[in-house]
Order: sequence, then structure tokens, then C-alpha cells
Amino acid sequence: MENERAPARKAANGADSIYWDKSKNRYIGAVSLGFTPAGKRKRPKVSGKTKADVRAKIRKLRSELAAEGKAPANYTVGQAVEEWLAKGLRGRDESSLAMYRSLAKNHVVAQLGRAKLQELDADTVDDWLVGRAEVLGDEALKKVRSILRRSINHARKRGRANSNVVELVDLPEGRAGRPSHSLSMTEAESVLRARKGTWIHAYVVLALLVGVRTEEERPLTWAHVHMEPEGDAKPHVDVWRSVRRRGETKTVRSRRSLAMPLQVAQVMRDHRSKQQEEYRAAGRAWSAEGLVFPDDNGKQRTSTNVLRNFRSLLREAGVKSPEKWTTRMLRTSCVSHLSAHGVPIEVIALVVGHSGTQTTERVYRKQLQPVIRDGAQAMDEIFGSGRGARSPGDPAS
Repeated sequence: MENERAPARKAANGADSIYWDKSKNRYIGAVSLGFTPAGKRKRPKVSGKTKADVRAKIRKLRSELAAEGKAPANYTVGQAVEEWLAKGLRGRDESSLAMYRSLAKNHVVAQLGRAKLQELDADTVDDWLVGRAEVLGDEALKKVRSILRRSINHARKRGRANSNVVELVDLPEGRAGRPSHSLSMTEAESVLRARKGTWIHAYVVLALLVGVRTEEERPLTWAHVHMEPEGDAKPHVDVWRSVRRRGETKTVRSRRSLAMPLQVAQVMRDHRSKQQEEYRAAGRAWSAEGLVFPDDNGKQRTSTNVLRNFRSLLREAGVKSPEKWTTRMLRTSCVSHLSAHGVPIEVIALVVGHSGTQTTERVYRKQLQPVIRDGAQAMDEIFGSGRGARSPGDPAS
């Protein structure tokens, strides 16, 4: 077996070389391309986990350099990214565009924007990714690398780049993500009492006790909320839409109907009655096709608007450091209480809309406990009927 980390023999002048870089914990391959007119040696570099990876990348780099023409000398990374943002994301929803623009501005253009695309080498990209890995988690780091890679590919198709050096560089591991918070029993009861009678109270009750994603709640219409028993069907909510492109849910498994605990059905009935009264007072027609949680103009609320109101509710409920909480942590809390109550992971995965238990275990590992009960029944027992049929707005016993 080849000793992968043995010191490389010194390469002859003008030859390629491969060596181990301890600081980067990977192999570096240097390609000799002669000298610049100023006499500076041109040695673009690639990196990989093994020598075999590096050799393959060196061959690919040399092949691309031999096949491609010459890109405009003064075309920059910043220009390539701006062109891709303007032309390469047509048809994306506004929230996706905002996310890409923010990552591009803060992590690509701010770091590499002035670099000439013709002179960008794999070593520079490698150093940039290692630096970004110190401040970004794995998913964000993948998106940032993708922005640069796709921007350069967009430029190549238009004759503005010779090769895509991003494809020659391995993605390092991002920093560990911050752990999700989960409401304790005492905090959850306080939250369920706070701001009773307001839309944010109903919104929080639905997320915490049913496990609906915030991106699924914002476009929710009354036609999908069934607060009265229908034959053999208990009160339930049809989670069939989200704020994603074309309204699809996150995964096929995410398109689901969830039973509502009895107290949630009552909160939603009260919320509907109040909304209908407000519409009549304002001379507006109420419709079952209308939004359950519209803004003051009857439009779909933004995630920022929901987050601001949610943190205000947490502050009123006495939860510490509400600025550290996000609405997705209501799902974390839902999983935590279901698991603590003995609900098996297979049922929890169905409730929160995961395609299998792997994601549930990976994302909510700290909230899960070794394990029986249906999710809605369990929530009734945890917060309501099993404890004297107390509604979310009633004082704790």
C-alpha cells in the first residue's frame, strides 16, 4: 500500500509536483506553466485528500488549459458573480434570490470580487474556502462554493473564463452549527398562554403542538384547516403547500395531513371567528380560500414579520434571550415533547414530514429519547385533555 503521506521527491525544474500540506491537512499539486513576462513563476495549484485525487486534477487542469482559449484579462470574479445572479437564476422565488445575493455579497464578492478571473487559481480558491469554513456551517459553505462554481461556468459559456478551478478543490468541513433550542415544559406552557387571542398565538400553537413548518404555515388557507370531525376523520390540517417555488412542500413526504389536538382545534376555531368579525367590520369578504395568517393587507406574511412577532411573544412569556430563538425551534420543541412522552421515532418522523427516520435522528438527536402513541393524542395528554382538558390559554395548575 502506498504511503500516502510520505514526503514527495523534489520535482525537476519545470515538472509538476505533489506534496503534503500539514496546515491544510491535504495534498497539494503544483503545475508548472513557465514564467510570466515579469519573470514570476506560474504554478497554479490543486488539492485533494489523496495523491491519486491530485494527479487526476492535475491532468484535468492541463487538459482544460490546452483546450481553452484566453479569457479577457480584466474580467473579475465580482463581474462573473453579478452576471450569474442577474441571468443564471431566472425563475427562482424571491426568497431564494435574496439568500443567494446575500451569500454572494458577503462571502464571495467581499473576499474574491477584485480578483481577475483569468488569474484565479485553485490554491487561492482553496485558501478562500478554508477561511470561509471558519465562519460558515456545512450547508452554507456548500452554497457559497456553488455560487462561485456556477458563476465561473456561466462565464465560461460566454467566453469569459478558460477553466473552472473551483472544480479542482475539495470542500472542507464547515464549522459546527449552533444547537437548536427546545422549550422546557414550563416555558412551553408559558408560551401557550402568551398573547392569547392574537394571530401569533394561534400560529405558535399550531407549530408547537402539531409540528407544522413555518414555511408551511405562512401560505396555509382555511380550506386546509378542518376543525370539526368529518366522519371518521378527527380535526386535522392538510399540509399541502409551502412558500417554496411553485408552492411545493419540502419533500414528497412533507405533503401530509396531521391530526390536531383538541385544544389546537379550539384555538383555530376562535382564531377563525375573530378573523371573520374583523373582515365584516372592515367591509371585506371572508373566504375559506383566504390565508389563515395574513398580514394587515391580506397578503402572505414574510418570515421576518413572523420572527419579530414570535420573539415578542417569547419576551412576554418570560423566555430568556428571545433574540436567540427562531421559529423553526418550535418544531424542535414539538419533537422534544413527543419523544419525552414516549412517541416512537417513526411516528415523529411522519408528524414532522421527514421521508425517513434518518433526518429526524440527525437533526433532532438531542431532543429524541428511546422509546408509543399518536402525535395528536400525545399532545392532548401533555398539554391538554390528559391533564384536565386545560386549553393553551388557561393558567397552569
